Amino acid sequence: MKATPLEFRFRFLILAAIYFLGFAAPWNYWLHLDSIRTWQILAAWPARSGWLSFSNATTVVLLFGIVCALTGAFLRTWGTAYLGPSIVHDSAMHGEGVVAAGPYRYVRNPLYVSTFIHTLALALLMPPSGAIFCILAIGIFQLRLIVAEESFLSTKLGEPYRAYCAKVPRLIPALTARIPASTSRPKWPLAFLGEVYMWGVVLSFAILGWRYNSILIIKGVLVSLGISLIVRAFLPKRQPP
Repeated sequence: MKATPLEFRFRFLILAAIYFLGFAAPWNYWLHLDSIRTWQILAAWPARSGWLSFSNATTVVLLFGIVCALTGAFLRTWGTAYLGPSIVHDSAMHGEGVVAAGPYRYVRNPLYVSTFIHTLALALLMPPSGAIFCILAIGIFQLRLIVAEESFLSTKLGEPYRAYCAKVPRLIPALTARIPASTSRPKWPLAFLGEVYMWGVVLSFAILGWRYNSILIIKGVLVSLGISLIVRAFLPKRQPP
């Protein structure tokens, strides 16, 4: 069930490959399926039922995408502010101690949860078959990464981490903090720089979305990805112990 060390090391490439397949949906060509976007499908459903006009339904779906993109970006940035982008983006697992601050007081895996929520926003821009594939594949892969990382931390940190796991939920954030706050302080500037891609996607949905053009938003997503790769190259690297 848990991901291998090789999968963890190349997790960002694997995630990128899953997203690419979701957008491309090459099986649509082989099976002669329609390439209409999930956004349009979801908007057409309440319109056909007479609940909303197609225009209003389209706006509702767009707002859902904006909320998912914003929630994912905020939660991931919040988590990165306490871990640091050098650890978040590192190819190796780290376990220097239990992080009992920020979102980690409410949920054990805020970075993985935020990525899944982010995926729900991107799925709106994919063909329906690609969206289903992407959501399932990302969800399964994220769970395997979580099991691998929690197993690593349990072995390395021992009882303090197991006590933390007993109090803080794995995936569904608690409404109130489950553990007292630690003395850790967030590094917000580095966190925003480390997650510039996520905020670029938020802006793509929030600004370009009102043109009601999925391709335009996808271009914004790609530009955000390019900018993030450039910014990441200049972020401070974690020094080996």
